[in-house]
Amino acid sequence: MTDRILIAGSGQAGFQVAASLRQDGFDGEIVLVGDEPGLPYQRPPLSKGFIKDGAADRLLFRNLDFFEKNRIALEERKSIVSIDRIDRTAELSDGRTIRYGHLVLATGTRNRALPLPGFALRNVLGLRTLDHAETLRAKLARASKLVVIGGGFIGLEVAATARAQGLDVTVLEATARLMSRVVSPPVSDYFLAAHRSAGVDIRLDALARRIVDDGAGKAGGVELAEGERIAADLVLVSAGVVPNAELAEAAGLYVHDGVRVNDLLATEDAAISAIGDCASFPFGQDGIQTRLESVQNAIDQAKCLSRRLTGHAERYDKSPWFWSDQGADKLQIAGLTHGADHHVVTGSRDEGKLSVQCYRRGELIGVETVNVPGDHMAARRILGQPQPLRLEAAEQVAFDLAVLMKAPR
Repeated sequence: MTDRILIAGSGQAGFQVAASLRQDGFDGEIVLVGDEPGLPYQRPPLSKGFIKDGAADRLLFRNLDFFEKNRIALEERKSIVSIDRIDRTAELSDGRTIRYGHLVLATGTRNRALPLPGFALRNVLGLRTLDHAETLRAKLARASKLVVIGGGFIGLEVAATARAQGLDVTVLEATARLMSRVVSPPVSDYFLAAHRSAGVDIRLDALARRIVDDGAGKAGGVELAEGERIAADLVLVSAGVVPNAELAEAAGLYVHDGVRVNDLLATEDAAISAIGDCASFPFGQDGIQTRLESVQNAIDQAKCLSRRLTGHAERYDKSPWFWSDQGADKLQIAGLTHGADHHVVTGSRDEGKLSVQCYRRGELIGVETVNVPGDHMAARRILGQPQPLRLEAAEQVAFDLAVLMKAPR
């Protein structure tokens, strides 16, 4: 056990590891460094509830007295700019140097910048932080036409929220279906129909060529590759994120799509670990390096690391799960469904609910549900069991997950 734990990043993973360390009995110093002002907060509501109510205080993980009571020193509006692994010190952006016994990298991600002409125009926004959300909320209140570049979770959540507020909304997705990186075709089709029925103009295989200047330095629309122009007085770019791994790379740690860690969430430096969205870790029986952008993953990795740092090391092997609220529909995903070669589908858009069981080589690798929370919870229990569930000749069988729970393994 070490006398001072320094945590780089005050998002979900950084906050959780600080809180868990106290719960697990760590009695040394905890220093939490975050580059945003104020107390650590939740990010998922920024694209939905916060746009509606603007209640920033509801986003806080804990109030100030929690940090004081638990002796967690919060260094806000600062970042770690360099690491000296030999002396075990870190330099902060204000010029101070802090010595650490253990360093936790929880630096998260940042929005991907697109090489689009007009990207720097006023009224071209991204959404990652509370400051971004406050700007977006204020501009949505004055806008009439929103174009969203990117048909992933955040882009679609904002599109649904803006459409409910009466804006004309167009979503430009460069691939052939919505959320193609993370969901199956049946779920993509469900949400395509749902958004279109709500009045959102969804364009698939739509490549933005440039953001058009309105003549006053603001966005006036988006021009597509084939020449069509879509009018807009507000453009949201939601084209994915990149891990903040430059600090680790500059310190000589192995970086490839995030900071590489082992199944104990440790880097090759025994005094440095990485967790959350910035960390690439071995996943599943095959140990494939994986980086997940997930609240659940950030929380579970933080708890796992805390146990190791307090003398109770264990492998990180949690089955991931995700969610996205888009309008009236709640998407929930258990497991990682990318690469599935067979789907068993129950429900439909007409029924207002859907459940998709995703198999690869006869093995259940994940379940995607829309408005079926019972199936989601059952799937999490199944996927959390030591042995994978297999189903022979799955295409001949229709079943619900409650039956699967009782099936012999």
